[in-house]
Amino acid sequence: MMLRATDLGWHTRGRAIVKGVTLQVARGEVLGLIGPNGSGKSTLLRLLSGLLKPSSGRVELAGHPLSRLSRRDIARILAFVAQQADTSDRITVRDAVELGRTPWLDALRPWSAEDDHHVATALATVEMQGFETRDWITLSGGERQRVHIARALAQCPQVLLLDEPTNHLDIHHQLAILRLIARLGLTTVVALHDLNQAMGCDRLAVMQGGRLIALGTPAAILTPDLLHRVFAVRATELTDPEDGSRVLRFHHVT
Repeated sequence: MMLRATDLGWHTRGRAIVKGVTLQVARGEVLGLIGPNGSGKSTLLRLLSGLLKPSSGRVELAGHPLSRLSRRDIARILAFVAQQADTSDRITVRDAVELGRTPWLDALRPWSAEDDHHVATALATVEMQGFETRDWITLSGGERQRVHIARALAQCPQVLLLDEPTNHLDIHHQLAILRLIARLGLTTVVALHDLNQAMGCDRLAVMQGGRLIALGTPAAILTPDLLHRVFAVRATELTDPEDGSRVLRFHHVT
C-alpha cells in the first residue's frame, strides 16, 4: 500500500475533528473523499500529508511511518494541493511552479535542465503554458488553482492529495483536471464536492461527523439510502444516452 491510515484521529480545543479513521490506498488508485461540509475531509487530507500531527493513530507512506520521515523526504513522495493557498509575495507563475522542485535541490544538486523540463511539462499539463511571466496577483481564481496543481506535478510525486481541486474552475477545466487525475497513474486521494464527478474515482470514502462511515466503489457507495442519510437529498439515477454512463440527479428533501 502506498498510503495507510490506522485509527487516525485529531482534536483541537477538546473537540474531535477526525475520529478513528482507518483506510488504505493502493498504488495507482484514485480514492475520492466525499462528505458534507465540516465532515473532516480537509483535516484528514492534512493528516495524511503530514501537515498536521495526529492526536491518535498513525499514517504510513510507501511503507514508512510518516512521523519518522523528514518534510523533504515526504515531499519527494507526496504532493498536496490545498483548497486555498495564496501569497502576498510578488512572484510569477513560473516562480510558483518552480517551488515544486525544491525537495530535489541541494548544494550537490543545483537547478538543471531537468528541472526546467519538469516545470515546463507541469505547466503544459494544466494548460498554463504561455503564462510563465504573468504575475501571480493578476491571475483569476481558476488560473491560480491550475498553477497550484502544476506546482504539485513539478514535484514528480508518487502520491497526490487534492482538496476540492475543481473549486474556482470553469466546466472545461473541471473536466480537464479530472481527466488529468485519472490518467496520471498516481496514487491519489481527492476531496470532491460534486458527487457526479466522484463517480469517476476507483473507490469512495465517505466522511460524516469526523468519522469514515463508508468505503467502496462508487456504485456501492452512491446509493439512494446513503445519499439521503449523509447529504439529506433524494437522488434519481439517470443513464446518459450518449455513452450509457450513470448520472445522478438530486432533489431537495424538505
